Amino acid sequence: MPPFKSSVGSLFGGLQLGYNRELPSRVVLGVETDLSFPNYLDFDDIIWSGVNANGRVTEKVDYYGSLRGRIGYAPARWLIYATAGLAYSQGRLTEDPFDPATQKKIGFRAGWVAGAGVEAPVDGNWTARIEYLYSNFGSLNVMLPSGTSYGSTFDLHTVRLGLNRKLGGSAKEPSGAGDTITSPIYWEMQGQSTYIQQGYPAFRSPYYSTNSFTPGAQSRETWSNSLFLGVKLWDGGEFYYNPELIQGYGLNATFGAAGFPNGEAQKSNFSYPHYITSRLYLRQTFGLGGEQETVQSDYGQMAGKRDVSRLTFQIGKFAVHDMFDNNTYAQDPRTQFLNWSIWAAGAFDYPGDMVGLTYGAAAELNQQAWAVRAGYFLVVVHPNTNDFDMELGKRGGYVGEFETRYEVLSRPGKLRVIGWMHDTLSGGYRDALNLAAATPGLDLTTAIDLTQQGRIKYGYVFNVEQAVTDDIGVFGRWSWNNGKNQISAFTDIDSSLSGGVSIKGTSWGRPEDTVGLAGAVNEISKDHRDFLAAGGMGILVGDGRLNYRPERILETYYTVKVAKDATFTFDYQFLQNPAYNADRGPVSVLSGRVHAQF
Repeated sequence: MPPFKSSVGSLFGGLQLGYNRELPSRVVLGVETDLSFPNYLDFDDIIWSGVNANGRVTEKVDYYGSLRGRIGYAPARWLIYATAGLAYSQGRLTEDPFDPATQKKIGFRAGWVAGAGVEAPVDGNWTARIEYLYSNFGSLNVMLPSGTSYGSTFDLHTVRLGLNRKLGGSAKEPSGAGDTITSPIYWEMQGQSTYIQQGYPAFRSPYYSTNSFTPGAQSRETWSNSLFLGVKLWDGGEFYYNPELIQGYGLNATFGAAGFPNGEAQKSNFSYPHYITSRLYLRQTFGLGGEQETVQSDYGQMAGKRDVSRLTFQIGKFAVHDMFDNNTYAQDPRTQFLNWSIWAAGAFDYPGDMVGLTYGAAAELNQQAWAVRAGYFLVVVHPNTNDFDMELGKRGGYVGEFETRYEVLSRPGKLRVIGWMHDTLSGGYRDALNLAAATPGLDLTTAIDLTQQGRIKYGYVFNVEQAVTDDIGVFGRWSWNNGKNQISAFTDIDSSLSGGVSIKGTSWGRPEDTVGLAGAVNEISKDHRDFLAAGGMGILVGDGRLNYRPERILETYYTVKVAKDATFTFDYQFLQNPAYNADRGPVSVLSGRVHAQF
């Protein structure tokens, strides 16, 4: 290929580990290693993409890292330093129209890195840094599947912000980077890691398509690692930042069932970890006086006291489910039920990108016996993408929720009623069918794209939870949407009924263990099923044809506490009529989940 030059900018996130030693002269010597991964958004991992005589060539980066020495000086409680060493990266090359799943080349590069930075203590054993690094990863020369040779060089100018924690402490640490101090700013840090291995045996399938579970046995894994930083800014003001590294694939690349069996499966699907800023928002709470309550430190919540009667505003990047459609017994696939239509309301097409996140503003008025919430959120410009529609006011998603709290036989319960609507650019199922019928040779995928215009989708959710004893709780959800046009973000469900029970293991001497049992019945509208039966494809489903029946799901799990902050879960799911198709299945899905948090 001819020489080329390309300049790109992107966001990376990762991990680092190091060791430092301070000399009597206050000179600091150290060694560090780090590993960084590209952002999850489309194209953020692309180094270069261009066209040759055989098609399009794309080079992507999987990760890059370094092993560096560090020398610095600590004049006070901070450290200024220079660093240099070995840099390396791994990427992959694909050539279209060759199949990128099989016609790919893995490229490894090695080079050098140098830079400088400043590090200062934050609180206790925590330090923060800012640094600049120039990384030259050298050249790469490979032969592509078509027989074309490909060569390139790759270098990066990087500005990095970092947060480090000092481990151990027996050796003397640099006074500029590790002295124990008490910060004037109150802040908290939470973290978690969740690994899920999931698979199914071969099942009956007379036919299948790209959006189907393949009939042969398969197993896939997902892995997420998260930090959640909360900072108290002023009275009632809090800032939250939630960086994550996500990796893995859902079964069949997250296609095949409307009630998908892994709540951690991302629609993006990554062979290597990718960085994601999952949450970045500001919260302001105004206490209205009266009785106070004590809250414990948790994800998205700092420990302390707050007025029961309060008004809260939140703005930034977060998930709609952070504030809406909560349920004590079925909400978090990292610790509870895994199936999408059980841990969430299946027909609630909430605003979000391919990993369920969006930007928006929401408010909550809370009282002793009730709460009311409302929010406005950005929607994607095209169904099931990561690109948000910035026509504020003209396009967007609106969500409202009323929650009432009550007691039955002195046991607490909650009922939440949610109404929602969004105005998005989407295609109509019936319009696409009519257009395809009137245009010989036009496929339904193209037809529904051609019918896209501003359309309104709306629906409701009833969400109930009830404690039966100290160790047993039941829950249920009923959700519905109008089912006339494309799903925007969640999954191919137009109505869903789910419910179940959660039981703590106190009665058999394992009070920290949990057993869960739940079921769901999912359905789609007449227009939606006609579209799929004619060969249309949805966000998660589409077998090319359809013998319609409601999708029925049964899920049960047992969670064992194996350490103070770690659990193991065995999960079984039975999917009858997966993707609403009575010709295929049933499918038995087995899962193992390891979860740790601090």
